[in-house]
Amino acid sequence: MSSCQFFVSRRQLLTLGASACAVAALAGCGGGSSSDDASSQDAVAGDVAQFTIEPGKLTVATGEPAWEPWVMNDAPESGEGFEAALIYALARRLGFANKDVVWVRSDFAESFAPGPHDWDLNIQQVSISEERNQAVDFSPAYFRGTLSVATLAKSAYAKATTLTDFEDASIAVQVGSTAYDYVKTLIKYGSDEGIDVFDDNADAAAAVSGGKADAIVTDTTDIVYMVSSDQIEDGVVVGQIPGSEDPDGIGITLAKDSPLTPFVADALTSLIKDGTVSSLVQTWLAEYTSDIPFLKA
Repeated sequence: MSSCQFFVSRRQLLTLGASACAVAALAGCGGGSSSDDASSQDAVAGDVAQFTIEPGKLTVATGEPAWEPWVMNDAPESGEGFEAALIYALARRLGFANKDVVWVRSDFAESFAPGPHDWDLNIQQVSISEERNQAVDFSPAYFRGTLSVATLAKSAYAKATTLTDFEDASIAVQVGSTAYDYVKTLIKYGSDEGIDVFDDNADAAAAVSGGKADAIVTDTTDIVYMVSSDQIEDGVVVGQIPGSEDPDGIGITLAKDSPLTPFVADALTSLIKDGTVSSLVQTWLAEYTSDIPFLKA
């Protein structure tokens, strides 16, 4: 598992500038409305509310827990954090007031599982892929990033400089994540041996802290936060994985063929073009960037 940038800021300007610039080029200038009430200029043509699970309400799922800096303090209703703030900006653009956004929780796998759901939208850094698009609808990409490796500072792998240095390591990844594919392809040469799959990144991080896994691979933003918040105790970010830049980005998921999909696509596209997404990246993701080197292939 994105100067505008990976996290637009001081440090990732260097390593993730290309991704951020793509957002910036689309975005231009400006920011989203902060009013709790949907204004006439924010409302998308059409009665979107009639298509939601609960008429007049927009039900949005996020992870359990929801990680910073995507959602601050695991409290999406606060509107703090990049994805939480983005949802409220999107809701206003769709014509919903902030008070009409209802948050629920789901595990990561459910966010792209086929079939009916108890949410209208699901946002938890889901990478867009053709395979997943067979089961769910996606919004346009709202962020693009890279994957990184973290381990314990005392680990023999802490000073690794190449991917081959991790060839014999046990590496924790979240089930259903693109991290699994990159680890298998770039580090394990097509083998599943040495890849430990966990239900979520919290369990994967705990495995590294407890010595049950040598390292963890996940999105760079998440890795930086896990280390800085001691979710990986005495951890260190070793480096980014070359070739892991997400060409498709991450998107909001909806039930397959949801009548909401075209409205969400139009609204999010407008938020990208008018600079709202770029502004939110600057606000919520800048301090989580760092001069993280790329490991050698």
